[in-house]
Amino acid sequence: MSTTTSGPIAASPVLDVDSDEALMLAYQAGDAGAFDTLYQRHRGRLFRFLVREAGSREAGEEIYQEAWLRLIRHRDDYRVQARFSTWIYRLAHSCLVDHLRRQGRRWRHEETVEELPADAACPLPSPESEWGRHLTARALTACMAQLPAEQREVFLLKEEAEFSLAEIAEITGAGLEAAKSRLRYALKKLRSCLETLA
Repeated sequence: MSTTTSGPIAASPVLDVDSDEALMLAYQAGDAGAFDTLYQRHRGRLFRFLVREAGSREAGEEIYQEAWLRLIRHRDDYRVQARFSTWIYRLAHSCLVDHLRRQGRRWRHEETVEELPADAACPLPSPESEWGRHLTARALTACMAQLPAEQREVFLLKEEAEFSLAEIAEITGAGLEAAKSRLRYALKKLRSCLETLA
């Protein structure tokens, strides 16, 4: 399994000593405390993302632990070619797919032909402008459960983990246009679902 991001390094980056990337390099060099700091910084969002994607807390915990173990095993492969968070989420995505495969489930492409990337110029709506503050987390969770896996993953990576669309494309292995399309259709379906619950 390749755990590095693609693309050559043009020059050695200058890193803030407190950045995730500097901490990962310090851990790679043997600083166990750097790992502890990275774990504390990323545990909440990554754990929530995996629980939602896996469909249960138990499965999410298993995948979450495997993602961190995989980071430990592959720490020597890490290169500063993207944000550290992109790298750990890419590891987690790979662990999620492996977990589903072991359970006899596949990471299925559940999108219809009409939902594949077509209109690159279509602007992405803001979730805040679409739904407003009156929507409850419970209603959103119920509606997210109805999304195809790829759309739900892109939505969570964008809205909860706050990744850019380019980073989401890197994490999921999809193209940028596919990530845009999946987010656009996820927002459309969530809006429709939430309107029926209002």
